[in-house]
Amino acid sequence: MARGSAGSALGMVAALALVLPACTQAGTRPQSASRGDARGTSKAAPKPYSRDPYPSTYRVYPGVPTLLTNVTVFDGEGNRIERGQVLFADGKIVAVGQTVSAPAGVTTIDGTGKFVTPGIVDIHSHLGDYPSPQVRALSDGNEATAPVTADVWAEHSVWPQDPGFSRALANGGVTTLQILPGSANLFGGRSVVLKNVYARTTQAMKFPGAPYGLKMACGENPKRVYGGKGREPSTRMGNIAVDRATWAKAAAYKRKWDRYDADGGDMPDRDIAMDTLRGVLSGEILVQNHCYRADEMANVLDMAKEFGYHVEAFHHAVEAYKIADLLRANNTCAAVWADWYGFKMESYDGIGENLAILEKSGACGMIHSDDENGIQRLNQEVAKVLASARHSGIEISDAAAWKWLSLNPAKSLRIADRTGSLVPGKMADVVLWNGNPFSVYTRPEKVWIDGALLYDADNPRLRPVSDFELGQPGSGDVK
Repeated sequence: MARGSAGSALGMVAALALVLPACTQAGTRPQSASRGDARGTSKAAPKPYSRDPYPSTYRVYPGVPTLLTNVTVFDGEGNRIERGQVLFADGKIVAVGQTVSAPAGVTTIDGTGKFVTPGIVDIHSHLGDYPSPQVRALSDGNEATAPVTADVWAEHSVWPQDPGFSRALANGGVTTLQILPGSANLFGGRSVVLKNVYARTTQAMKFPGAPYGLKMACGENPKRVYGGKGREPSTRMGNIAVDRATWAKAAAYKRKWDRYDADGGDMPDRDIAMDTLRGVLSGEILVQNHCYRADEMANVLDMAKEFGYHVEAFHHAVEAYKIADLLRANNTCAAVWADWYGFKMESYDGIGENLAILEKSGACGMIHSDDENGIQRLNQEVAKVLASARHSGIEISDAAAWKWLSLNPAKSLRIADRTGSLVPGKMADVVLWNGNPFSVYTRPEKVWIDGALLYDADNPRLRPVSDFELGQPGSGDVK
């Protein structure tokens, strides 16, 4: 991941990361009162397993109180403020408006002619798991050995030195991203949410308190991969059949552990894959479902009702516009591209207005990358959606569209109370753009994460470079 962005503070922050105490076990619950048996002895108290065995060790980089003035603000909540001001200090947004009260000595930046937005949140990335350079030795995103691999965790493949992280920060203004396993499997494994900061370990990048996700996939990928191996699933009905059998097994596993947590006794045998699915059924882990076709998304929504879980978002969702009402009714979001379609049959029926139709229908939609290059221009991808929508007579303001880049993905990751918009008290994840961010000529000029300036286009010492690229000027090291 990128470095050179905080000078000597880097070593201090990295050292502090090593001593962060483990988070409270999310699954711990009060023990039930002991109950005597016929011999007057008491039952053994339950000993829940840790729900968070790899806790975040993220520490905020040091920053200074900063006031941005004379800027156009998209606050991420749908509002636009002309000649506005944004004040942040101690890692948090303090005030946003046309006039704010700032303390003496604050660092003031005149942003005349420039725009300020929340940092971009990419809900679908494979950085670190499919890093650059793209060689087989670094390809760690798909455990394509069985249709159900809910036991794998994406964070255990993330390579923090992936140069893609710094590209996403400096070129794309991306401050938070979800790293997902690939889509070869029906149950691909757990995702992880990261802050886009330099760190030596994945744990030091983990967004504190962000829920895990479960990557699932439907459609062509699982049936092609496993049909090609001569095993189930080889059809779409096979996909659903394996899904249902797996959820039935997970429900039985959850019942055993729920009884143990309530009453104690002999601890059930652990199954790492079922631990994840139990977390989904308990509402602790969020389903992020790769799916293209409208009919398949509808089938998955029915299956979720059958087994009592919730689909947080469908990813890619090329035909989401056909079932916007179903998505709205089920409180399920769609993470989509602007116009990437037609590369296989299930992606054939895409339209440029997909995201705009979701917005107008009252459904939750957002842009996503799924690509190490696309993540560097998600602002331009939204600009393409706006152009398609306006050409078709669908009017959506630029300020409202910024929700697709920050607030809506933050909501789908259950971190919108902490990031995704410029609201006092939230993390100061802020981008100063050198022009209108919906122009192809615009780039991030400065990027702050938790109030720390991690990229400055005007300062060569604040242009992040991956450890992997140090000493390789042709590969990114411009110092």
